Amino acid sequence: MDGTDHRYDSLKLENQLCFPLYVASKEVIRKYKPLLDRIDLTYTQYIAMMVIWEKKKIRVTDLSASLFLDTGTVSPLIRKLAAKGYVQIVRSNADERVQLVELTEAGERLRDEALAVPKAMITNRCICLEPAEALAFRKLLMKVIQGDSGS
Repeated sequence: MDGTDHRYDSLKLENQLCFPLYVASKEVIRKYKPLLDRIDLTYTQYIAMMVIWEKKKIRVTDLSASLFLDTGTVSPLIRKLAAKGYVQIVRSNADERVQLVELTEAGERLRDEALAVPKAMITNRCICLEPAEALAFRKLLMKVIQGDSGS
């Protein structure tokens, strides 16, 4: 016997899945930062804009759900994007209580500038995975995010 109390092994940092996920997330966002600074976006603004670029107009609640963020976090984010002129906040014609985020012409132009971001991430090999590895890793991460227990 080595004298180690193995009851506490589950509390060792080296045995945690959450820690490498946390560090990897921080490192990836750190690598995005200089690229996003060039187009005056934070990482959270960037991922919000990706959804808005795709949808053109989206309910605030749907944007929040897409980003896995609560509306209290997304609302100030949208206001900052609106202040930059990339989106506008409008009320739904069908239901005045529903707020929509709508892409502006400036936001559409920003999309063209943003094309350089993923290209630079790939060119600079910021994430050291082969394409097949990245796809497999993304699938595993989505399984974690969605809480899929495999049943």
